[in-house]
Amino acid sequence: MKDTDPIQSAERIVSLIDVDKYFGTNHVIKKFNLHVNQGEFLTLLGPSGCGKTTILRMIAGFEDSSSGMILVQGERVEDKEAYERDVNTVFQSYALFPHMTVFDNIAYGLSVKKVPKEEIKVRVKEMLELVQLLGFEGRKPDMMSGGQKQRVAIARALINNPKVLLLDEPLGALDLKLRKQMQIELKRLQKKLNITFIYVTHDQEEAMAMSDRIAVINNGVLEQLDTPGRIYKHPKTKFVADFIGESNLFDGAVKESKGACSSVVLETGTVRLQAGSEEIPKEAALIPDRDITICVRPEVMKYSKTPVEGFTITGVVKDVIFVGSQYRTLIVMDDGYEVKVNRVKVDKEITEGDRVYLYWDPEDAIGIGTGN
Repeated sequence: MKDTDPIQSAERIVSLIDVDKYFGTNHVIKKFNLHVNQGEFLTLLGPSGCGKTTILRMIAGFEDSSSGMILVQGERVEDKEAYERDVNTVFQSYALFPHMTVFDNIAYGLSVKKVPKEEIKVRVKEMLELVQLLGFEGRKPDMMSGGQKQRVAIARALINNPKVLLLDEPLGALDLKLRKQMQIELKRLQKKLNITFIYVTHDQEEAMAMSDRIAVINNGVLEQLDTPGRIYKHPKTKFVADFIGESNLFDGAVKESKGACSSVVLETGTVRLQAGSEEIPKEAALIPDRDITICVRPEVMKYSKTPVEGFTITGVVKDVIFVGSQYRTLIVMDDGYEVKVNRVKVDKEITEGDRVYLYWDPEDAIGIGTGN
């Protein structure tokens, strides 16, 4: 997927246009196009090594792009030093000065710019209120928790009034409970200040909870840029369907269509798919022998002890596992593929070793054409 419009609109604050990055002969970022809007929380999401941190570092000025354009507020910044760009960065490691107090850490950027001391006091107090650390100004970093240190790092970045705040896995070192608390705090800050956040993480749950839009990256390529809900409900590629949330994926080919439904042949049987989605237009779904991947989320996956019209795939119940808020039934198909079915209540009608027919409501399945 590629947003190819190179024209900088009034609301765009950061743009990457046909950006490439090589490390030696390793092509890590490939013709990358991305436009970030003023005041949005955009997350760069992908597995380790996909290039998301490299993209963030190129925006920040810590890495040079090999080719292409990077714009901040419509102005090219590829030849500008990091300190000349109107962006600030928050790192996972906090990068606080251990010998300085909280006050001095937050005030550091203003002190370097020789801002008057009285103004520094006022602005540091504002930041302490914003990150809810009033009363901590005299402490040093080793006297604070991980979450408190991260708030200091954020306050230090925000005090310079950047147009864009870049966050490189800032919550990665925190425990789960504290991470969730800080997610809420970061979103609160971003909404209150209306500053553009560009956030890097490999944690999809974190991205889904915090972001206005998510850029899913795979091997240096932008696979999909969309809202969290649309990325979950309408993945445009097989990678996105597999990476975001949990999925049951079935590869097959269109056989025939009757009305709004297409019959799809898998190696293990025949299933049905609703034609006419955004990803698979009706006319494309009707094409015989068209290769297709069907994504069925565990919460809409179904099974039956008796045959279901249009579906001939079966499997054997392997296990039923309680996973906190729901029960997960694992069903192994004849080709060894393990299908996941999630339910709020346990199904007492089936037991381990039962053979069941697998099916779904055709409109609940997501069709993804190969080559997207």
